[in-house]
Amino acid sequence: MASTIVEIPREVLETFSNSDHYHNSFLLRPDEGLEHALEHSAENRLPDISVAASQGKFLKLMTLAIGAKRVLEVGTLGGYSTIWMGQGLPEDGELITLEISEVNAKIARENLARAGIRNARVLVGDANETLASLPTEEPFDLVFIDADKEGYPNYFLEAKRLVRRHGVIIVDNVVRSGRVADENFARGCRKCGAVRTLLKMLKEDKEVEATTIATTNTKGYDGFLYAIKL
Repeated sequence: MASTIVEIPREVLETFSNSDHYHNSFLLRPDEGLEHALEHSAENRLPDISVAASQGKFLKLMTLAIGAKRVLEVGTLGGYSTIWMGQGLPEDGELITLEISEVNAKIARENLARAGIRNARVLVGDANETLASLPTEEPFDLVFIDADKEGYPNYFLEAKRLVRRHGVIIVDNVVRSGRVADENFARGCRKCGAVRTLLKMLKEDKEVEATTIATTNTKGYDGFLYAIKL
């Protein structure tokens, strides 16, 4: 059977973006630290793959809503989402973010400092190795995974090990314009295949409850997986 995936018309993508901008104009306040993070990252030629501002605000609200004091992020890039979650932490909170690139980590640290986020640590190295080295004695309240998609299945398993009971795990980019749901397309897409593997794992996993929340915003059509450890 041929793939059912079709390109989303430009006019539809513009509608997504316009709607996102409209809501943001009421719900997001100007923030020099966040704006600088995007500009500084672009100036240093980091890819434009940070979360949308509206999703960043969601991460901040989630951090606040669950009273998180310890947050783990897999995939720092320029630290944009790190800043959002850091804003939701109390002064004695801690955020650990993992990044494979020393170049990205340097830019992220600069962005975090400019934004006044002093309770975040950027750890550089292979995420699988770093995650395996983290102890469970001080569990995390929230884990946000937004890194190489091929690593998602193992990242999730490590996140589940490290998060507290009823802690939250959020995994970004799991819809990918509907491509993940298309079996024929996914055969030739390692990123989609990894997300499908994760979904199959979750179907049999009795230790978590999860759902996928689709999103349409300035980044187009995608979505994130929201899971709670039982």
